[in-house]
Amino acid sequence: MSGDAIDGRIDLGGAYMSEGVEEAIIKVLRSGWPGPGPLAEQFETAFAEYCGGKYPVAVNSCTAALHLAVRLLNLKPGREVITTPITFVATNQVILYEQLVPVFADIEADTGNVCVESMESKITERTGALMVMHYGGYPCDLDAIYALAERHGLQLIEDCAHAAGSTYKGRRIGSHNSLQAFSFQSTKNLSAVDGGLLFTRSEEEADRARRLRWMGIDSSTHARTTQPGRANRYDISELGYRYAMSDLNAAIALAQLPHLDEGNASRAAIANRYKAAFAGLESIRTLATTDDRSSSHHLFAILSTRRDELAASLRARQIITGTHYQRNDRYGIFKSADVPAAERFANQVLTLPIHPRLKDRDIERVIAAITELA
Repeated sequence: MSGDAIDGRIDLGGAYMSEGVEEAIIKVLRSGWPGPGPLAEQFETAFAEYCGGKYPVAVNSCTAALHLAVRLLNLKPGREVITTPITFVATNQVILYEQLVPVFADIEADTGNVCVESMESKITERTGALMVMHYGGYPCDLDAIYALAERHGLQLIEDCAHAAGSTYKGRRIGSHNSLQAFSFQSTKNLSAVDGGLLFTRSEEEADRARRLRWMGIDSSTHARTTQPGRANRYDISELGYRYAMSDLNAAIALAQLPHLDEGNASRAAIANRYKAAFAGLESIRTLATTDDRSSSHHLFAILSTRRDELAASLRARQIITGTHYQRNDRYGIFKSADVPAAERFANQVLTLPIHPRLKDRDIERVIAAITELA
């Protein structure tokens, strides 16, 4: 909730549901087919048209999309994937799923995105792919990253979990020629309660991903059940997973998609107010941006050497903040890396409330509190 009283709680984020969502849910429930089916296919087409992407495969989470992306790399166990330590852990856990080795590059201290020069310094004969994440929705330096991948003959995965609606040099994220994974989890800018989507690199790759998302089965349950004369037989030639997006989640996503740009514009307006208000504060830094990229503003991050104290004081005023993210290489399942910029970032980053449900008085409360406490 956004806080109707001066002492009300201001949440960091939360699910935002547009008009039409309830009607869409009821319609799909009454259809008798809420599982994976035609609405998921419709959403694949609609989101591909929105992004300018190709060969879409809808799944039940971004983690599933990322896992399928890693699977589609076709790398042998033990090969390395150079990745970022500042991300939600799913980005890097999926590398382990396929018995590959995450190698952590450092980040750009002023954006939270992975540093291209650091990635290049980590490349060895064992390297098979690069993994990048558009932190908070602000696009990475894609020209440099694609050039790096081409120069060394490496495959590329983009974790676009935060970046629905973001643009790089006039093109929406999702329209480039790599494996690109999106999230529609409950707090994301385009929320389907949960869900994900993977843009692949060819129709053949998309067909394989569709089989993999449904236990490796070579035809959908909906097609076998509803198409006249379709034999209820199938083959499984490759081990798969239960990753398909349901029509229930797809119905929500389809109802939400026409409102995505409006919601992102609301977030951008809040971000601009924060930036203007904090520009004169010596103890607070906002992240750097350039004119050739636009962010979805899934997150709004500030950097403070007094981060923990500031977060505690804001919580005492019922202003909820986050710390996106801890260094992934510090988790016990990974090997620690020398990433000094990521270390500073992880110790200083504080993410502030930013979502379309915020009212003017909520934004002013956040600004006033940080201005006083910084």
